[in-house]
Amino acid sequence: MNRDINKSNMWGMTTSIDLHSCNPETIRSAEKIKKFVKELVELINMKAFGDTQVIHFGEDEKVAGFSMIQLIETSLISGHFANLTNDVYLDIFSCKTYHPEIVAEFAKKFFEARDYNKKTIYRK
Repeated sequence: MNRDINKSNMWGMTTSIDLHSCNPETIRSAEKIKKFVKELVELINMKAFGDTQVIHFGEDEKVAGFSMIQLIETSLISGHFANLTNDVYLDIFSCKTYHPEIVAEFAKKFFEARDYNKKTIYRK
């Protein structure tokens, strides 16, 4: 999966994915979020380090929802799940390459998002 990306002198890569109008039941379920992370880690051929942390917080309705973090041996995956808008904000940072488009399409399907925006930065 990672053979096609060849960025000279790349130290790592970050992909930010904003998923819009997701399934409200899925983004409000800690168990479903943990399932997503487990499947994502397998999909991008990474290795989880420790358990996925999923915590609900936010007194302000604008930011209330679950936040998630999963350490991986090559860095981390994090996300916030916004109850007000049913949007999801994911970040995947790794010094091992992966295909951002595959990750975005997988996340869109898992969370049943209407659409998404994606930005990848190659870190040096």
